[in-house]
Amino acid sequence: MLGATGSIGTSTLDVIARHPERYRVHALTAHRSREALLRQCRVHHPRIAVLERAEDADWLAEQLRSAGLDTEVHHGEAALSEVAGAAEVDVVMAAIVGAAGLLPTLAAVRAGKRVLLANKEALVMSGALFMGAVAESGAALLPIDSEHNAIFQCLPAEHRGGLARQGVTQLLLTASGGPFRGHDHQQLAAVTPEQACAHPNWSMGRKISVDSATLMNKGLELIEACWLFDARPEQIQVVVHPQSVIHSMAAYSDGSVLAQMGNPDMRTPIAYGLAWPERIDAGVEPLDLFAVARLDFEPADEQAFPCLRLAREAMQAGGTAPAILNAANEIAVAAFLERRLGFNDIARLVEEVREQLVVTPADDLALVLEADQRSRQEALAWLERQR
Repeated sequence: MLGATGSIGTSTLDVIARHPERYRVHALTAHRSREALLRQCRVHHPRIAVLERAEDADWLAEQLRSAGLDTEVHHGEAALSEVAGAAEVDVVMAAIVGAAGLLPTLAAVRAGKRVLLANKEALVMSGALFMGAVAESGAALLPIDSEHNAIFQCLPAEHRGGLARQGVTQLLLTASGGPFRGHDHQQLAAVTPEQACAHPNWSMGRKISVDSATLMNKGLELIEACWLFDARPEQIQVVVHPQSVIHSMAAYSDGSVLAQMGNPDMRTPIAYGLAWPERIDAGVEPLDLFAVARLDFEPADEQAFPCLRLAREAMQAGGTAPAILNAANEIAVAAFLERRLGFNDIARLVEEVREQLVVTPADDLALVLEADQRSRQEALAWLERQR
């Protein structure tokens, strides 16, 4: 489990705990949340635990020894890739947030694992390389984001070779609209990090909550959907659906529209990915349509929320443009959470960084990582100039 202590990681462990006869945890990894990882190790007894820093790994190892547990503790980026490709591992949950998840997720793909992809940035940054590695290794790639998981369920069992061959005319990517649905640009200027992190329907980490509030998360999901389902940006429509009951849809040439519905609980797509093609109990309450009562839909407001437009344009530009977009956004969101940047300035920073940097082909991982670093440096310089 790459990213065990985040919201996806804890939800995954909840599903696994319901099926001890089917699953055993081999490795749990975390960034710096050593106390949370210690609690998880005490419950799930992994063979290996991984943290970023050596001092945190030393602390965790001592705590585990004191508890009488024999979990091995490692640290650093190389250790993440090593556990992701370990021979003992059948399934890898890729739930590290941001660009940091790219290399270990790629390691899991290249090792031919079943990869449950909750890290959208891996595809955003290096879509062609990533999908090429999937095809070459024979890895099973199952999307865990609720929207992509829904589309996966609504498409034919064999959907490679383009949507048209399967009679699919459009993918409808639903969005809750976030906490500021209906707000205009002026109203958004005074938004605080606390308000942006208070999502009306989903329980998520702070970074992805801000991305949801700016609609950048939906833009990144649009890019991810293009790679996952061999679609063009113009084949994907974002539909604001505030109830978050329909998780996404696929429209067919005969007029049919297939939708996947359920309560907004990430344990549903996690359980689907773990057991596919079977279905197992996820601990999620059945959907009560009478309690929902109504389903509303509206177009996304790209004037108030320009990040969605910026993501679509990056996908259309191709090459390293999505990696540049993603890196600049990560810097901008971090600055917003630290109260060094206004909410509306997130999109402004991303757009100005994108305009400053030259887009190059993304046919080599080194070029992708170089574009990522160039974008971060330019974003930090932009922040310094504004200060």
